[in-house]
Amino acid sequence: MKKLIFIILALTILSFAPQKEDAFDTGEYFKFRIHYGFVNAGYATLEVKDATINNKKVFHSIGKGYTTGMSKFFFKVEDLYESYFDKETGKPYRYVRKIDEGGYTKNQEGFFNQNENKVLVKDYKRNSEKTIMVSEEVQDIVSAFYFLRNHPNINKLKSGEAITIDMFFDDEITKFKLKYVGRQDITTKFGTVSTMVFKPLVQTGRVFKEKESLTLWITDDVNKVPIRIKADLAVGSLKADLDEYKGLQSPLKAKK
Repeated sequence: MKKLIFIILALTILSFAPQKEDAFDTGEYFKFRIHYGFVNAGYATLEVKDATINNKKVFHSIGKGYTTGMSKFFFKVEDLYESYFDKETGKPYRYVRKIDEGGYTKNQEGFFNQNENKVLVKDYKRNSEKTIMVSEEVQDIVSAFYFLRNHPNINKLKSGEAITIDMFFDDEITKFKLKYVGRQDITTKFGTVSTMVFKPLVQTGRVFKEKESLTLWITDDVNKVPIRIKADLAVGSLKADLDEYKGLQSPLKAKK
């Protein structure tokens, strides 16, 4: 179950759709329950705060993931992801990645120079730093969540069509492709919710069975909340369901 919490955080981050008005604001908070069959594996949270960088007010998003109960004894996970990004353009200024996943650790910060399309990566574990060239529209793994929720194109997609973004992760740019499947009503703890369904293309191998092993359900409303994620793994199936929320731009629409 290595990196399962990170997988949920990373893929939650990709489950968005936009509206003409902003889909989020300061004070928004999500908590997801991650379960493997009937076993509660852990939780992941995302929240939005205000911050200041270079005398400019920016959004500060904080993502955390952690195992609980018996899962914590078998595989301890404590992940922290942060992003500081522009309130108008959504472009990132800084990210933080501090993780411990069963002994696999990273402690990094990245500082984006938007004028020169560069990112300075400081690795505190290795006591090193390097500058990497990036694309003009690059996002970090957390800022991508919020950027895509206000993206102008996703609501225009037809079934089978996809959108691709540049994402900076693990010291390189990844072309991430998100395919739109259609709409579906699903049953949640909040009632029956109308959703948009997406499938991100993932790398096959030890963790995932095939490229379309992940399915994302997003509320089909102004908020575009990632309400469910299912991952078909090489062994078994992992799910993450929205467990708590607050600070939404509009009340969550659900049929009791």
